[in-house]
Amino acid sequence: MQISNENNNCYVIAGLGNPGSEYERTRHNAGFMSVDYITNKLGGDFSKKKFQGRIWQGVLLKTKIFTVKPETFMNLSGKCLNEVCSFYKIPPQNTIVIYDDFALPVGTVRIRIDGSDAGHNGITSVITELGTRNFIRIRLGIGPLPFGASSINFVLSKFSNKEIEILDNDVIPNVYEAVKCIIEHGVTKAMNLYNKSFIEPPKEEPILRSRDREEN
Repeated sequence: MQISNENNNCYVIAGLGNPGSEYERTRHNAGFMSVDYITNKLGGDFSKKKFQGRIWQGVLLKTKIFTVKPETFMNLSGKCLNEVCSFYKIPPQNTIVIYDDFALPVGTVRIRIDGSDAGHNGITSVITELGTRNFIRIRLGIGPLPFGASSINFVLSKFSNKEIEILDNDVIPNVYEAVKCIIEHGVTKAMNLYNKSFIEPPKEEPILRSRDREEN
């Protein structure tokens, strides 16, 4: 991607997912769910179709933003994102991509700059089309992947009601706050504040010594 006269005062906030009602509330659409929330929170909508996706232009913390939902399906997400960034001359370091990660449990948020695609086809496409790995990622846990399960079937499955509750009440509102923090204070502070898990890990049962078992 060739960008000149970079617009360092604008941000693109893209959520990855698959278009169509059959994919709503599926694990692979956690990115869509997040960017829907952010756009609605700011009084916008995705009625405008452009650049092979849905796009909304607004303002967050006195900063111009473009929220984006690619409609190219997950594996070609980068094509839409590349067109948006190229047209508005927004550099990769001002591009925030929100997406799912089944290597992380539901309720987990991880923010980072750079890195590999880790086997995520949507991120593979973004890296290929932007020509760089230097963009901001917000990964949302959708796992764990059940032992022996097909990863393809798993990511296209629906969240449980309990998982939706965690996402709607905790994870996605905090993603919105993390985006605000990135814009206002930078990625490092956002990582320090919002790289967290919103569910407590199960408590391990204490291991009894042989003598304790005998005494009981």
